[in-house]
Amino acid sequence: MRTEVAIIGAGPAGLLLSHLLADQGIDSILIETRSQQYVLSRIRAGILEHSTVELLDAIGLGTRLHAEGQEHRGIYLQWPQERHHIDFVDLVGRSVWVYGQTEVTKDLVSARETAGQAMFYEVSDTALHDVDTEAPYVTFTDSSGAAVRIDAAVIVGCDGSFGPSRAAMPESVRQTWERTYPYSWLGVLVDVAPSTDELIYAWHPDGFAMHSMRSPKVSRLYLQVPNGTDVGTWSDDRIWDALAERLGHGQDGWSLERGPITDKSVLPMRSYVQTPMRHGRLFLAGDAAHIVPPTGAKGLNLAVADVALLAPALAALLRKGDERLADSYSEDALRRVWRCTHFSWWMTTMLHTSADPFDAQLQLSQLRWVASSEAGAMGLAENYAGLPIGF
Repeated sequence: MRTEVAIIGAGPAGLLLSHLLADQGIDSILIETRSQQYVLSRIRAGILEHSTVELLDAIGLGTRLHAEGQEHRGIYLQWPQERHHIDFVDLVGRSVWVYGQTEVTKDLVSARETAGQAMFYEVSDTALHDVDTEAPYVTFTDSSGAAVRIDAAVIVGCDGSFGPSRAAMPESVRQTWERTYPYSWLGVLVDVAPSTDELIYAWHPDGFAMHSMRSPKVSRLYLQVPNGTDVGTWSDDRIWDALAERLGHGQDGWSLERGPITDKSVLPMRSYVQTPMRHGRLFLAGDAAHIVPPTGAKGLNLAVADVALLAPALAALLRKGDERLADSYSEDALRRVWRCTHFSWWMTTMLHTSADPFDAQLQLSQLRWVASSEAGAMGLAENYAGLPIGF
């Protein structure tokens, strides 16, 4: 088989890239290890930056988002006996939307299927070849067991941190930076209406807690737990008691409403960046190149920003033979990657507790400054609501 762009990974980054390329008249094929059902059901990020929403609107994929998503003006920062609202719209004129990655993926899959996009699911043994030439190709075994080869002008790796694309970058050119945090998140999905109108980020001596949501009827909540935590050791009652304590149940008349927990999982926290994001005819986007802890709600939005830069670069390369945007893609994308990596680190280290009482006082001082200083609040708002694509 032959195509212009072979895209490895049919998550939101790969699907969005194929959609943007199709708008430029560029053919692509999507190759995915998982089943379509698995991809559509993954529980992932739920916050969309202002720029992400603008892009989805511009390409005609914002209809259901605006009908079913929830626009938020800001977030709450909390520590014992205090809760403060940071209003992004007042501070920087930009809001965020609660609309799960699962829903974004559904919208993209529907659009690509309607357009007749070629997609291979449940493949195995995916390998990239000759990426440093002008004739790269991908081989894999399809779901029926047949061997497949796809020749392409360009290969794009959107296959996450464990896919083959990251490893296909030669060791002689790649560099990596990594930070593993000494705590994880215990996340629960709950069939109960959210107890808050906007997200609560709570610092507490027992550990960080967060109240988020997926819809008007489904809440998503998190607790800081030690690395290596066995989710089986946390009963539903233990989870609710910890959430009530850390989120301030009863404080100023506020109540945390309980409901049936439908999903529990433990999420390790780490930062990872691999450079460059382009070598020869191989380009990386999304989690294939970088991972951030979820505290700053940047993972999905970074992937969107990557492919928003990459699509016009590939269009110029393949349609006009103009290599300038392709040559600068890695540097351009990494400028935003490192900004978001720093912001995610800053939010994470400000809100997650350690055994060091000195650190605790520094964190509380930082929180008070952000909540009381317009300059501090504006910095948080600008980064959380999202810098313009191309920053």
